[in-house]
Amino acid sequence: MLNSRIEPFLLDVQKPSRYTGGEIGEIIKDKSKIDVRFAFCFPDIYDVGMSHLGMKILYSLINERENYWCERVFAPWTDMEEIMRREQIPLYALESGDEIRNFDFIGFTLQYEMSYTNILNMLDLAGIPVLQKDRGEQISPLVVGGGPCACNPEPIADFFDLFILGEGEEVNLELMDLYHKMKKAGASRSEFLKSASQIQGIYVPSLYEVAYHEDGTVKSITPLEGAPEKIQKRVMTDMNQSYYPEQIVVPFLETIHDRVSVEVLRGCIRGCRFCQAGFLYRPFREKSADVICQQGIALCQNTGYDELSLSSLSTSDHSQIEEILDNLLEYTEHQHINLSLPSLRIDNFSKSVLEKVTTIRKSGLTFAPEAGTQRLRDVINKNVTEEEVMRTCQIAFEGGYTTVKLYFMMGLPTETDEDVAGIADLAQKVVNLFYDMPEHAKGKLQVSISTATFVPKPFTPFEFEPQATKEEILRKQQILKKAVKSKKIKTMMHVSDISLMEAVLARGDRRICSVIYDAWKNGCHLDSWDEFFYADKWYDAFRKNHLEPAFYANRTRSYDEIMPWSHIDYLVSKSFLIRENQKAHAEQTTPPCRQACSGCGANQCLGRACF
Repeated sequence: MLNSRIEPFLLDVQKPSRYTGGEIGEIIKDKSKIDVRFAFCFPDIYDVGMSHLGMKILYSLINERENYWCERVFAPWTDMEEIMRREQIPLYALESGDEIRNFDFIGFTLQYEMSYTNILNMLDLAGIPVLQKDRGEQISPLVVGGGPCACNPEPIADFFDLFILGEGEEVNLELMDLYHKMKKAGASRSEFLKSASQIQGIYVPSLYEVAYHEDGTVKSITPLEGAPEKIQKRVMTDMNQSYYPEQIVVPFLETIHDRVSVEVLRGCIRGCRFCQAGFLYRPFREKSADVICQQGIALCQNTGYDELSLSSLSTSDHSQIEEILDNLLEYTEHQHINLSLPSLRIDNFSKSVLEKVTTIRKSGLTFAPEAGTQRLRDVINKNVTEEEVMRTCQIAFEGGYTTVKLYFMMGLPTETDEDVAGIADLAQKVVNLFYDMPEHAKGKLQVSISTATFVPKPFTPFEFEPQATKEEILRKQQILKKAVKSKKIKTMMHVSDISLMEAVLARGDRRICSVIYDAWKNGCHLDSWDEFFYADKWYDAFRKNHLEPAFYANRTRSYDEIMPWSHIDYLVSKSFLIRENQKAHAEQTTPPCRQACSGCGANQCLGRACF
């Protein structure tokens, strides 16, 4: 329902449909019959947030309860924010047009660290006190957070009432049921939070006291008022029984990923030591081929989309991938629907998979060797050889592909200048492979190499490692530029202070809350957008709080250091992470989980081996 106060200004902003609601598939309910209202907030603009799969799942799941209503909320772009502040129009939900400050839950999904100032900005726009301590004892609204960045919620702990750790399909409803019961009983905010802390997967920051050593490291994390010493994440153990929507909201405008997606599996068998998602989403769990096909076809039929994506961290690792593709192609080819397979692995990319992808649409292929030399690929446990890279590219070239994108990281632990130059060497070998094929002697080829700065993240074997400084990354970029000799190789390299801030926010402690608050008060938000990132304002906030970014981003952490997230349990043991870090420095690899169990501990929630 369109907010009447915003309607007169819609022609004054870019993409007014970001703010109107009324899309096909949105869920409207009778407010007189609703007991609990949940504002699902994505702390970025509509175009980005409407591509988020987790929002689509939880939106439909909550709304299946007749007396619960979940609505969508996004950050306005700068033009609309200016109007809202000038006209004193509070942030509102798209479905009802109602101000979210009157809702029971204000829920933020935490997908990337550079969205943190957006959270503060949205709370302020809504008229909700930004700091948790200023919200009083009235039970609502409760500000809650979840998603991958909740694995270390400490840098934003001062702004949230509670966090939901892990997978939300069950715990969200348990939390809302408890709230419904306690609200009717007249409970206070603190009474509810104390009870909520007893639900597995719920972390209430105000019930934990943090002390620090003189050197700035964490000394202790002490639970208060009966809160658990460790908060363990929630896991959906059976993906075939896990809720999945048959209908989603279809936006009026083109979004970042403008298609329907079916989640085919959770977790990853690979164990790449830099990849936070690969550890956060363990254990590895698949949906059956039949369930995947049923869900994909239902979504296409109910939305009218002409592209279906098979979503996961590594789709081609599904044990029934060939069967899934065969079954879906019977439907998608007849309906002229494109079938998208992101997250293809170099080492299991087969000719038959290529033929199935080519049947639908031929475009450039993208692979991620991550490092230019075998030594460094072993350090990061990529488990991909140069021979496999060449074999995969040959299959692609034989299939008619003439564009290949290769993704790498710079600043990885133990990286040398030879490893950096190896990126150019690998790309050149791909070029030579193409032109060594007789049919391509005069063909056109484009090999793109893209590099990103490595950011060490919690719950990975590299959580102990320092991030390379900006100056060091710039030096390495020059090495790579000089090493590239062929005009057939296009380089895309980017470095900014954003990577440093991401590293700080990823591994920060509660003292960073004040930095984020002061940066926001000084005008920082939409920080993940280059044009709105103001490094000077962030550095000013650090100086004001007598903190150094390098302490969080650029130092090596000892194995026995208490991490800011040490009281949070994502099922992967610290002893495993230490073993993997030691193997990295010894340049030793760990086999994928399907080949051998490495004892990470994540399967404890299954009560059985993963395979």
